Amino acid sequence: MVINKEDVLKALSKVDDPDLKKDLVTLGMIQGLKIEGNKISFKVVLTTPACPLKEVIKNNCVEALEEDLGKGIELDIFMTSNVTTARDNAPLLPKVKNIIAIASGKGGVGKSTTASNLAVALASAGAKVGLIDADISGPSIPTMFNVEAEQPMVKQENGKNVILPIEQYGVKLMSIGFLTPADSAVVWRGPMASSALKQFIGDVDWGDLDYLLIDLPPGTSDIHLTMVQTVPVTGAVIVTTPQKVALADATKGLSMFKQPQINVPVLGVVENMAYFTPEELPNNKYYLFGKEGGQKLAEKFGVPFLGEIPIVQSIRESGDTGYPAVLKSGITKESFSLLAENIARQVAIRNAEKSKTEVVQVNI
Repeated sequence: MVINKEDVLKALSKVDDPDLKKDLVTLGMIQGLKIEGNKISFKVVLTTPACPLKEVIKNNCVEALEEDLGKGIELDIFMTSNVTTARDNAPLLPKVKNIIAIASGKGGVGKSTTASNLAVALASAGAKVGLIDADISGPSIPTMFNVEAEQPMVKQENGKNVILPIEQYGVKLMSIGFLTPADSAVVWRGPMASSALKQFIGDVDWGDLDYLLIDLPPGTSDIHLTMVQTVPVTGAVIVTTPQKVALADATKGLSMFKQPQINVPVLGVVENMAYFTPEELPNNKYYLFGKEGGQKLAEKFGVPFLGEIPIVQSIRESGDTGYPAVLKSGITKESFSLLAENIARQVAIRNAEKSKTEVVQVNI
C-alpha cells in the first residue's frame, strides 16, 4: 500500500482538540509531515506546553492512523507547542503573547502566593513567563522568590534606559521592591503608583514571553485602571477564599473586569485556602473557611472554576524561604500544576473563541 499525504491528513482530521472542539488539521496543529515508505513522521503543535491532554491527543492520532492505514505503519510523532495569542501587532509588549491579571478585590487571600506558584508552574512546563508585582505599596514577590537583595540592571537601547528584569526559577520578575530599601514604606499617591506600573510594562526588557502575569493589589482602583488603559489584557484570574466576606470582595473584583467599558475576559476563579490537610493525615480535609465558595462564585458568573489550593504548612514555609511550593513534591505541587494547566487551557480557548481585548480608552 502506498501512503500519501492526503490519506494521512484525512485520518488525522478525525482527531479533535478536546478544548477547541475542532480537528487538528483544521487548526493547523499538524506540521512537518513526512512519509518514507511505511514510516510517517510529523509534529503536533499544541497551544501550550502545559497541556494536560498531550498523551491523549497523541494516542488519538495513533489510533486514527492505524484505523485508516493499518497497524503495519511506523509512526514518529513529536509533541511540541506554540502558545497562541490574540495580541498580534501590539504596539506595547509586542513579543508578549498573553497578559494575565491576577486579582481578588480583597487582601489576604493568597493572591501573590498563587501568582508566584502559577508563574513557576508554567515555567516548569516549558513556557516563557514573566511576573509583574503591581502591588506598589506592599510588594511581596521579591521575598517569595528569595531575591530581596537583588537590583535590576539598566541598559541603553535607542537612547532610552531599559530595565533588565530579575530572573529566578525560570521566571522574569519586576517589583518596586527591587528599587526601594526593604524596610522603607512606599507612600505614594495613585498617579505615582500608576506611573511605576507603566514603567514596569513599557520600560522593562521582557523579551519573548508566552505569559506575563500581573499580580494586582487589593481593590479596584488606580492600578487596575492603569493596567487596562495601558495594555490589552488577555484575561483575568480571580483568587478568593471560601468564606462569605472574601467572596463579597472577589465578586466586586470579578464584576470590574466584566464592565462593558473594561470588558476583559475572566479566565476563571481559583479557590485558595480551600481546606486544611495535616501532613500526617493526608486524606483528611478540614474546611476552615467554609466550603465551595469559589465554585459557587464561578457558577454565579458563568466562568470556569480553575481549582482548589489547600492551606498547608509547606506553602507558608515556601513563601518565607523564597522557594515556591510548586517546586516541592506533594499536594501543593499537584494543586498548582493542575491550576497552571487549567489556566493555560482557558487562555487557548479564549484566544480561539473571543476577539482580542482592546485597551480601555475612556476615563472612568
